[in-house]
Amino acid sequence: MPTPPSPPRDTFARDHLPPAALWPVIEFTTPELTYPARLNAATELIDVPVARFGPGRPALRTPAGEVWSYGELKTRADQVAQVLVEDLGLVPGQRVLLRSPNNPWTVAAWLGVLKAGGVVVTTMAALRTRELTPVVERTRPSIALADQRFVEDLHAFAELTVVGYDDLRVLAATKPGEFTAVDTAADDVALLAPTSGSTGSPKITAHFHRDVLSIDNTFGRHVLRLTGDDLVACTAPFAFTFGLGMLVVFPLRAGACALLTEAATPAQIADLVQRHGVTVLATAPTAYKAILRDGAEAKLGGLRTAVSAGEHIPQETWRRLHERLGLKVIDGIGATELLHIFISAAGDDIRPGSTGKPVPGYRATVLGADGEELGPGEPGRLGVIGPVGCRYLDDERQEDYVVGGWNVTGDVFHRDEDGYFHYHARSDHMIVSSGYNIGGPEVEEAIDTHPDVLESAVVAKPDEERGSVVCAFVVLRDGVPSDEAKAREIQDHVKRTIAPYKYPREIRFRTSLPRNASGKLQRFTLRKIVEEEVTA
Repeated sequence: MPTPPSPPRDTFARDHLPPAALWPVIEFTTPELTYPARLNAATELIDVPVARFGPGRPALRTPAGEVWSYGELKTRADQVAQVLVEDLGLVPGQRVLLRSPNNPWTVAAWLGVLKAGGVVVTTMAALRTRELTPVVERTRPSIALADQRFVEDLHAFAELTVVGYDDLRVLAATKPGEFTAVDTAADDVALLAPTSGSTGSPKITAHFHRDVLSIDNTFGRHVLRLTGDDLVACTAPFAFTFGLGMLVVFPLRAGACALLTEAATPAQIADLVQRHGVTVLATAPTAYKAILRDGAEAKLGGLRTAVSAGEHIPQETWRRLHERLGLKVIDGIGATELLHIFISAAGDDIRPGSTGKPVPGYRATVLGADGEELGPGEPGRLGVIGPVGCRYLDDERQEDYVVGGWNVTGDVFHRDEDGYFHYHARSDHMIVSSGYNIGGPEVEEAIDTHPDVLESAVVAKPDEERGSVVCAFVVLRDGVPSDEAKAREIQDHVKRTIAPYKYPREIRFRTSLPRNASGKLQRFTLRKIVEEEVTA
């Protein structure tokens, strides 16, 4: 009998990975990190838990009272996979763009894409068409699944078959909800995660099916340690791989439940924790500081574990939470390029003021200007090696991120004599505000599209509540008034042009920007101005 032909397959993601010589070193140094050659991450995330914990265990909750069991989530994920394959013609390897806030149907869609052998491209609902365009151009999805409220912008892309969640529910209801996951390889691409980096041009990080499980087999198993009794809340969207891990990967693998919130202020977070009995909370230091400022920390009294990421948590914030609640907040640093947290500590291993040590499965070092490893106490660039690593999709910046086999994150640290890593600053033009990474050049580009702006420069201004805020120095065209009304007009223009959270909270008008003899903009001069004002 002749061998039947192999099913069609889209090899775009594999074809556009960087050359193997430019990959970082990949290591599997613990027993949990041993994987079979064939592996579908969605099977491990939902089919295995259903078999292990039973279909009736709650998997997802919402503040409105909606509850999905593990069995219901599996059925809907299978139905989505059937819709993708049978109705939309998805071929394994094709990309599917998701655009939605955190809600149960997005989890089902994410799992369904992986089950169908597709590659997920998860985007933030807040992004505008301007920001979505380079992501679509770089990842070339054929299908988009979107919350009905965020469908309109996607119709600008003629190459996309756009299905809103209302229609997806109708199509899914016609399917039996029994789907055998596509037999993918452990190193098939499962996820393309955009990261703005320090510039407005998106970098697309590619992660394999085994990578999705590796973040649980490292940080999840050894630091976070969820149990089946936990209810987990996280303020990060699924498009941030921090949120994806905290709300999807880690809870499902542990048989825990996730409380999905689309948006919440720090005050609302505290209320949700108290009202719903949340036991594990993950958010940015900004939220913890705001809760303390408002005197609402007692509402966090039911927490078993608190995680802080997105930026370094100030030692004073950590201390106050510990003194008032007994919480030992888990700090951590991760990167989209490595999918999740790789340096952290929990419990008695925590040293306040330090980010922690490499999570089991990773190793880290501090590199000097020439790529040499520095000794204790010497600040330099953080380098990391582990079971996941940076693979930019068809991007020359791969050579900047991977140096001598190390993933070089753009963060400045020093390591002490005991192997703990201490954060200093970002080494690139990145502004970290309320846990969100904001590329300064992207904001400058948006400001410069205003017809009254001649040029602009954006820097981070230290801020007690948010860690830092976007501060813009703006040169207007001749004759344009530099008043508060014009500043508000520019701010509103930026909000319409790029995601609103990136807008400059402070605008300062100048007649010129500082430059060196060759005409290069001297942002350090502007940083010095705002930093001196804050410390004065």
